[in-house]
Order: sequence, then structure tokens, then C-alpha cells
Amino acid sequence: MTRSADELHRQAVDLVNRGRFDAAAEALARAEEGTDDPNVRARIAGTRAYVMARTGHVGDAERTCRQALAIEGLSDHTVAILAGQLGALAQEAGRLPDAERWLTRAIDALADDPIAQANTRVNRSLVRMQHRRLEAAEDDLRRAMTAFADAGMPVAAAQAKHNLGYVAMLSGDLVGALQAMVSAAANAGDTAVGAAVGDLDRAEVLRDAGLTTEAEAILERVALTFGDLDMPLDRAQAELSLARSLLHHAPERAAVVAGAAVDRFRDLGNDAWRVRAEGVRLRALMRADAAGSPSTAEIAEVAAALDRHRFRNEAAALRLAEELSRAERGEPAVRRIRPSASASIDVRLLAYEARAARARALRRPALVRRHAASGLATLADWQRSFGSLDLQTSVGMHGTGLIYAGLASAVESGDPDVVFEWSERARHLSQQVVPLRPPPDPELADELSELRMIRADDSSDQWLAQPRAAALRERARGRQWSATGAAALEQPATLDDLQAALPADTAHIAYVYSRAALVALVVTSDAAEVVPLPSWDSDRTLAGLRADLDMAASVRSGPMAAVVRRALDSRLAALSAALVDEPVARAGRRRVVVTAPGVLSGIPWSMLPGLGGHPFTVAVSASRWMRMRPPVSASPRSAGFAAGPRVPRGREEIEAAAAAWERAFVLGDGEASVDRVTALASSVDVLHVAAHGRHAVDNPLFSGLELGDGTLFGYDIDLMPEVPDTVVLSACEVGRSSVRWGEEAVGMTRIWLHAGTRCVIAAPVIVADDAACELLGAMHGGLAAGASASDALADAAASTGIVAPFQVHGAGF
Repeated sequence: MTRSADELHRQAVDLVNRGRFDAAAEALARAEEGTDDPNVRARIAGTRAYVMARTGHVGDAERTCRQALAIEGLSDHTVAILAGQLGALAQEAGRLPDAERWLTRAIDALADDPIAQANTRVNRSLVRMQHRRLEAAEDDLRRAMTAFADAGMPVAAAQAKHNLGYVAMLSGDLVGALQAMVSAAANAGDTAVGAAVGDLDRAEVLRDAGLTTEAEAILERVALTFGDLDMPLDRAQAELSLARSLLHHAPERAAVVAGAAVDRFRDLGNDAWRVRAEGVRLRALMRADAAGSPSTAEIAEVAAALDRHRFRNEAAALRLAEELSRAERGEPAVRRIRPSASASIDVRLLAYEARAARARALRRPALVRRHAASGLATLADWQRSFGSLDLQTSVGMHGTGLIYAGLASAVESGDPDVVFEWSERARHLSQQVVPLRPPPDPELADELSELRMIRADDSSDQWLAQPRAAALRERARGRQWSATGAAALEQPATLDDLQAALPADTAHIAYVYSRAALVALVVTSDAAEVVPLPSWDSDRTLAGLRADLDMAASVRSGPMAAVVRRALDSRLAALSAALVDEPVARAGRRRVVVTAPGVLSGIPWSMLPGLGGHPFTVAVSASRWMRMRPPVSASPRSAGFAAGPRVPRGREEIEAAAAAWERAFVLGDGEASVDRVTALASSVDVLHVAAHGRHAVDNPLFSGLELGDGTLFGYDIDLMPEVPDTVVLSACEVGRSSVRWGEEAVGMTRIWLHAGTRCVIAAPVIVADDAACELLGAMHGGLAAGASASDALADAAASTGIVAPFQVHGAGF
């Protein structure tokens, strides 16, 4: 049966939506041959113009569309459709004022066609987003969603909802953004183009949330997809988004990627997007402090071009980046620093960073700290709605420059009060929001169960890259971000507060890293002093440490055991001399509360000779330790034990430990399922899990413990109705952390502490099974007798003579 021109046109539109542009062009040609109707021929030309634009020929597309408008006999409706098409093409070309004029003209003329009007509103929302007229963009999208829903068009409604998520992202509502995008994805269709666009936008949310590793992997993949689909404009936009992400941590590469996007936009004749990419390239060159740093004239020219195209937020970011760069080089300011009230959060924070750098250049240290503190207060206001640990720690990306500006000034001051204040600011950035326990979420539980099944079938480190696993991960993250609300903001303690709270037998040692130096602040109830650590060198001191620790845990007997042990002892002695010997000597014979920056993540504190005989706890911050300290009268009354599969001495370990308790509940390796361990954790004071574990470096909340029916993920912990007061993890690796943005370490220990557990006993490296079994068994004797976790572990080490990397995190006493 011969298909009508209208049918062929509809087929072509469907093919375009699927990214099959060659097949669409053939269908359009056949449709045009089959009709003389001027309105149908004009609409065919409009669709052909769209194909031209998406494949990089925007100029040809506009000429085609204007020629269609010149066809005699067009109805008012067809003219309005073509006006909307011209608006969309102007938007693709970056001529946003022209785009809004054409699109508004079309919307006004399409009152009798709600679906065509809704499609045009979606296009106009894109223009308004780029001009940061977010309320107007949201209004267009909500009207479009209503029209699509009323017409029974779920895919179109989902696409509009997805764009509402993008508006939320631009307004700083990352939770709402991911929630909308993940919700929309279920109904957004399965076209290659739609999937790539959805991935691109979600990657931008992850980038703004500071999850750059994941965002960049998605953006690289999406750029290749657009290249395969012959969509050069979309590919260049993905490359620009990738460059923006790299700007924070790899500026040299950001400059290269942004430069490629500049060339691609230039080839397409798209000046507006070219100058956007050029602005990012110049910022990257300044951040990298490259030999080819841009001149003041180059920056002024690009900033002015951004203003002309109404990308005022990006123009402000470029000018502020120049002020920051000039201040860091000691050059005089070019202009006053005053971002607009509508500037994005990253631009406002960049303004504070530039002010702090200028104050540093003027040698006004108190003003440096004041500007840095004001910027961090702005960031804290943004963080108020974030209860999720994942989100709190990752958005710290936006405050990294401010934190290090304040830390550098504090360390240089040598004043214990100032050093403590900034140590706590750095530690406190991701934990000042006190989370609410999320409500029960059966759907999240089901999604985590499916992820366990995928994880069981794929033991590689790339299991989360599988399409189904990636989709479930996004949904789990979206649920956890939105379900975990904030109850209150905690304020960091002052040095006077801490000294008033410290018992006479306790000292606090805060390690403070400013990029230029590492110092230790030693605080007792009656004294405080800053101790320089001049022999610390992270490259020299930490190189090979993890390999030596793993080797010593594996080689326990035979001719090589003594050699391996001597090498490790020598390394640990050098590390102790560089880090702890002098601060501990200043602290005297006291218990120790340690706080440490991300650069010291993974240090096996309990194996350093200088801390031998000192019960200690590694706290998230001194302020949190003060608030979480157990009452003097608090002694645990019940303990639960679980052993995962394939742990050679797991059953022996938990039975020996359980023997110390009057009320002990034991789950063997055939009984320790995720549900049963979750129930056990909610009903005991102490939970001990002997199981293999894996630390997911790029997705720390998917770190976990291998139980009988799969992995207990970090996300599962938020589903527990109650958490134990003390958690013991004798699993390999789960005491490790991923360092986020210099100061934030995230892993299973931090996840338990964030959920409300008072202290966690774990190791950052592999532990020999026999050492774990004997040491932890002895430790439980102390816990059951009422000793604090730190005292019980220290006493066990002394009585057994075992030196192992187990250490107490949180409030161990």
C-alpha cells in the first residue's frame, strides 16, 4: 500500500527522534514527491531543516526554512509552525534574542494547537535557561507538561519534566534536578538521541554535585555517541561540559578539550557557543598557570562577547577567574569584585575566593580568613537541604579553594585558636548538616536487591558500568538524595569549648594541611600549641606503604616473613617520626583524639610506634567527637555477630568474640543474609561483621560487605531503622576511604558514623585472618566488661602483642 505524504512525514519525524537522519532524509524526499499541498511541503521542509541543523548545517537549515515560509498559500498555522522552527534554529545557532522573538511569535499564533504550542514552549524554555531566566523557563515547561499529559503523550511529558530537572540544576537544587531527571527517564522513550541528551544533562548534575569522575566518564561516552550519530553541535556541547568539569581538577586537559570545542563551534559557524567554549579555555589556562596564559586584552574581548550574547554569568566567571589569577601572581586588580545577585553559586564562591586572594596579596591575613569564611557560609546556606552524605561530601568541591585559602592563612599565623578554627571548618564542611533518618523505602530496597544480583554475577571493578546497574545506581542515588533531609545545622566548637570538654587524661591532635605545609595542633585541657612537621613528604613517606602492608599481612611465615616485617617496621618508624612522635610527646601520657585531612587518609595510625600504648580515636572532627562522646554510665549490653562466606576463620572469630558477652546473637556464614544482618544491626548495641569487603573508589556508597545472599552496600545502612552504638568491621578494605576534594574521606566507616553510629572499628588495609581473630576476640572481652572501644582495642593489642591496622573511628571514648 502506498503511504501518503503525511504518513511519510510522520515516519520521518520518528526517524529523526531516533537519530536516524539518513533514513529520515529519504522518507522526507519520498513525502515531498507525493504531495503538491503547500502546507505539507512547507512542513516537510521544516523537518528537513531540523535534520540539517542537528547534523551541523544550521545556515543551510535556516535558508531552507525561510524558503518554505515564502511558499504561497500557506495557512496561518503552518506559518506559525515554521516561525517556531526558525526560533529553534536560531537557538541552535546561539542567536538567543532572535530565537525568543520567533518562538514567542509562534506560541502566540498556536493557541488553537496545544501540542504544537507545547513543543514550542519547550524550545523557548531552552533559550530562557541559557539567559538564566529560570522562573520563565519553568513556567513554559509546566504549561507544556500539562498539555502533553492532557493529550495522553507520556513520552513528551517526560521530556518536559526532564528539562524541569535542568532548570532545578541551574537554580542550585541538585536534589530536585536528579529526582526529576531520574523520574522522567522511565517514560522518556528509548531513542539513541534521547538517551544521549538525558545522559548529558544528568552528567551536568553530577558535575555540579562534585561527582566529576562519574560525570566525566558519561560525558566522554556521550560525546562519542553524538559523533557516531553525526551530530557535531551536540558533540561540541558535550565536550564543553566535559571541559567545565575538568576545570576543577585537571585544568591542562580542560584547556585542550575546550579548545577542541572552540574549533568545532567555529566550523559550525556558531559564534555564541564558540565564545562560551573560549571562556572556559581561558579560565583553564589561567588555572593551570600555563606558559601561554591569556592576556588581559584576550580576556576582555571574550568577556565582552559573552555579555553581547547575554551569557552574563559566564562573563562574570571569566572576569573573576582573571582577578583570582592576577591576585595569586601578585599583580594589581583590574576591576572591583561584585557579582550580580542572580549569579550562580559557583560564581558567587569564586568572587569570595578572588577577594581572599587579593587580601593575601595585600598581606592582610585576617581579611583573607574573613572572605574565605563568608564564602563558606554561603556554601553552607546552599547545603542546608542536603542530608545525604554522598551529596554533602561531593559538593565540597565548590569550597575547596576557600578552605585552602583559610587553612594557609591559619597555618601561617601560628595561632592555636586560628589553626583550630580552620581545622574544624575544613573537617566540618560536609558534616554540619545533621541528617534525618530517611523513611522506609521498599522500592529502594528492591533496587538494591537487584544490584546485589548483578554484583554477584560480575566480580570485576566495572560492574557498575553495566547499563542496568548504572540505571539502578542513578535511581538509588536519586532516592537517597531526596529521602535524606536535613534536621539542623551544627556549629563547630571553639578551642575554648574543646579545652573545657577535654578530660585531664585526654589530648587532641589535629593535623592541618595547607598544601604548602602540614602541622599538628596539640590541645590539652590547659594548653595548646602548633607543632611544625617539616620532615613530612607525602610522596616520599607514603609511596609503597599500602603494598608493604598488604605484603606483610600475606607473608606470615617462611624465609621471607622476617625480611618483609623488617622493611615494614622501618617504613612505619619513619612515618611515625614524621607524623606522630613529636606531637604525642607534647601531648604526654594521655589518650588521643586524632583528626586528619584527606592527604593522610589510609594511615595505619595504630601501627605507628609513637602511638603505642596510647588509646586513641580517629574523629571526623573535634566538634563531632564532643557531641558524640558516650556517657560515662553507658555500657553496651548486647552484641550481634555475623560471618560472611569464604572467610577462613570467620566462624571461629565471631564465636570467640561472642563468648565474652552474656547476650550475644550469632549469624553464621549460611545465616548472614542482608535482611538478617540489617535486623540484627537494629537490635544490638555492638555489631561485629567478619566478611570480605570491597571499597568502591569512585562510588564509595557502593562499598560493601559480602554476605550470604550478596553485598550489604553503604546505601543499605540508611534503610536500617536503628544503627548500633559500636560497629566492628573485620573485613578486608572496608576501612578505606575515597578522598573527595582534598579534605573529605568517604568510606564504610564514615557511612556508619553519618548514620548515627558512635564509633567504628575497622582497618584501612588487609589484615591477616589469625591476627584479626585473636586481637578482636581479646578486644570484646574489654567491651563486654564496660571499657570504651579505644581502651578495649589498646588493651587487647598490649595483651596479645599483636600490631595490626585496626583503629577506632568516631567517638571511641
